[in-house]
Amino acid sequence: MSYEEKNTEVSGQLDCKDCGALLKFAPGTNSLKCEYCGAQNEISSAPQTTVVEEIDFEKFLNENTVSEADKQQVTTVGCKNCGANTTLKPNVASDNCPFCDTPLVVQGGGNTSSIIKPKYVLPFAIDKKKGGDEYKKWVGSLWFAPNDLKRFAETFEKLNGMYIPYWTYDSNTDSSYSGMRGDNYMVTETYTAFENGKSVTRTRTVTKVRWTPAAGSVNNEFDDVLVLASKSLPDKYAYALEPWDLENLSAFDEKFLSGFRTETYQVDVKGGFDVAKTIMEKEIRNTVRRDIGGDHQQILTLNSNYNDITFKHILLPVWLSAYRYNDKVYRFMINARTGEVQGERPYSWIKITLTALTVIALGLAIWWFATKS
Repeated sequence: MSYEEKNTEVSGQLDCKDCGALLKFAPGTNSLKCEYCGAQNEISSAPQTTVVEEIDFEKFLNENTVSEADKQQVTTVGCKNCGANTTLKPNVASDNCPFCDTPLVVQGGGNTSSIIKPKYVLPFAIDKKKGGDEYKKWVGSLWFAPNDLKRFAETFEKLNGMYIPYWTYDSNTDSSYSGMRGDNYMVTETYTAFENGKSVTRTRTVTKVRWTPAAGSVNNEFDDVLVLASKSLPDKYAYALEPWDLENLSAFDEKFLSGFRTETYQVDVKGGFDVAKTIMEKEIRNTVRRDIGGDHQQILTLNSNYNDITFKHILLPVWLSAYRYNDKVYRFMINARTGEVQGERPYSWIKITLTALTVIALGLAIWWFATKS
């Protein structure tokens, strides 16, 4: 089936049977809903019926082939400011980048490319209104935020629903290491002090560390190590949106995407696993430290083998936007499953300065009263 034929079929499935308008996915449900007449169509691929399957990583890299059923043709437009590659709604020639608010103009029909089709999707559970409410609460909780930022948040409605690409990886690891184990022990030592103008000898208990060589091997099992496949979002904030309820993944269905934008991945499968290894190494090192034991540990060498590697491509839902405040762009994002908000924010340096001066004045007052008494 060609891409055009497939799109025609999907479009037909998204037409409201009652009024002919476009049906959009209703967050928090398993249904498409018509915004005009209220008609709803249930989506059959509900999370509870989904059997998640993984793809063999080594086989995928060695064969370097993807079946037509596992590929997807997409047309994207790139943002010259932040580099994001996003899909636009059909017949839309211009818009603003949802990641940095830069105006976008589709030239020459955009860029058409073939990508690995997502296998699973975590549908939106929080609607736009709820997402806006969570953003307002977040702004209200910020320390040293400018007063007019909070007023701005009360009228802010420019939220974009985006499906962000991720990879997940599973792997069993065996790691050999060498290092040092440190055990605390106590000793009593003497020292000289001056009291009332005289030299006196005192004793004190001191903690010291006895180091001994250590070596061994450990095993770890990793399941669904999550790797952001986008370069458009700051890693710091994107990973802070976790955890995600991946146990509720649904089989990929274009109908879940209706009414939302989708970003294509910019980190490929192999590059994603390199990131996954850095995430796994942190837990491997924790396991090694537990294996060494003692009060302190030093890891001198560490060699890990990654076995039975599998992966899958998924889409996760985020409400996000970018806003300009004092001629600077700030981005924020909301986990559209849990309501967790993360993002960039401006500071009121007037508030910070006044707070610092107040603390200094309070400290001086305490010192003055202490010296007088």
